[in-house]
Amino acid sequence: MTLPDQETEARDAITSGRTTLGIELGSTNIKACLIGPEHQVLAGGSHAWENELADGLWTYPLEAVHRGLQGAYAALVADVEQRYGVRPTTYAALGVSAMMHGYLAFDADDQLLVPFRTWRNTSTGPAAAELSELFGYNIPLRWSIAHLYQAILDDEPHVPQIASFTTLAGYVHRALTGRHVLGVGDASGMFPIDPATRDYDQRMLEQFRHLAAAKRPGLHVEGLLPEVLPAGADAGRLTADGAALLDPSGELRPGVLLCPPEGDAGTGMVATNAVAPRTGNISAGTSIFAMVVLEKPLTSVHHELDLVTTPAGDLVAMVHCNNGASELDAWAGVFGQFAAALGHPSSADDVFGALFTAALDGDADGGGLLAYNYLAGEPITGLEEGRPLIVRTPDSRLTLANVMRTQIYGAFGTLALGMNVLHGEGVAIDTMLAHGGMFRTAGVAQRFLAAAVDAPVAVGQTASEGGAWGIAVLAAYAAAVDGEDGPTLDAYLTEQVFADAALDVARPDADDVAGFAAYLERYSAGLAVERAATEAL
Repeated sequence: MTLPDQETEARDAITSGRTTLGIELGSTNIKACLIGPEHQVLAGGSHAWENELADGLWTYPLEAVHRGLQGAYAALVADVEQRYGVRPTTYAALGVSAMMHGYLAFDADDQLLVPFRTWRNTSTGPAAAELSELFGYNIPLRWSIAHLYQAILDDEPHVPQIASFTTLAGYVHRALTGRHVLGVGDASGMFPIDPATRDYDQRMLEQFRHLAAAKRPGLHVEGLLPEVLPAGADAGRLTADGAALLDPSGELRPGVLLCPPEGDAGTGMVATNAVAPRTGNISAGTSIFAMVVLEKPLTSVHHELDLVTTPAGDLVAMVHCNNGASELDAWAGVFGQFAAALGHPSSADDVFGALFTAALDGDADGGGLLAYNYLAGEPITGLEEGRPLIVRTPDSRLTLANVMRTQIYGAFGTLALGMNVLHGEGVAIDTMLAHGGMFRTAGVAQRFLAAAVDAPVAVGQTASEGGAWGIAVLAAYAAAVDGEDGPTLDAYLTEQVFADAALDVARPDADDVAGFAAYLERYSAGLAVERAATEAL
């Protein structure tokens, strides 16, 4: 097919409403992705935003959510018009995903009671510890139920007024459709899911009801939580108010099917075709996390591991690290400024490419350097706050190559500690599929990650598309199933989305594995330095 033919087919798909739209609210960007009937990317748009610290808690104002949605959608429409000369007015389906966890509590009039508390907040320690002991199930600090119970423990005045609570994706979905629902993957970061029923665990709901009754009689959490829906379910239709919210111009027509809203972990699994047992995916962004689909439940409770689900409801072990690539971004910015000061201004991609390529020449163990990427607290290593550090001994080898290799190693350090726990459970992994901007420079971060997790790491052509593409694919799946019995999500992805996908696979190099193991041993010992820094600075 010639390029003009492809453009004509894309234009026809857009004007006839046969495309699907995905919108993902990430920590620094809201991205919109339009895909065609063959799941190919047709256009995209984005809107930059940042969380803010208000009264000691990380948040995003709802006004910023609305502006960001409109900004990303407007950018996508402009991209469509520039590429194809038309403007979309409807879609076969659309979907919303966002950062998982956190706490958005509303009263009976759907008014927000307290500012949105994001996944970055680590103020829920007492609640998470008590719930983990009660349930015999790890409840991380960022989970929505931990936020709710901490508010109960702290006797916050808004608690008696709560009529519902949800995640960011759930909030946006309700604004677009009027339905208080959540995809099972995102719901599994609010409250534990029973993999047999693919719904909230009834035993734990009963335990929580009794626990909360002592402090808040009459509070029934099951009445506050969103309804759980699996991938492929009809999650509602775009209302007139929802269409006006997304597109104030009035061109977007209501009535579009929406798939269940999902979290960024679930869309990452979809974007890398990692929803089957013995597969996993690693998403590297502001935070970094690994998801491994389990063949059976774990034998023990581990604070390093969350148990969540795929968008289809299958059990997943998740290693979630609060800190990811932000410190790498900061160092790349410094080197970019240095290049400009020398009279050689360079694009961010060129700077990253040069620095990552230099890392390949570093010592396998980082030359004795240590890097901690802790901008925020890190629950896996027991730190409530973070201080980014580079530490070295007098006899370490301070070179550009070692600095950059160490920074990349540092981005994977906490993740590797969590993955070691999973290996100790005897969990087998055939392939880890990676996505995120870190993997745009071929053969660097991917190679070092393979050493860190001691497993093959694959990067596909869709890796850089990320979660916005993933939720667009989930929307396409919902449109294809259309309420009927259809293929499983795993079969749909394997047979229809990724059938011809090319994968670049990096297998662990023995020298890299040994070098990273030596680095990780120093990294673990050096956590005392990081802890001291949080106390002193």
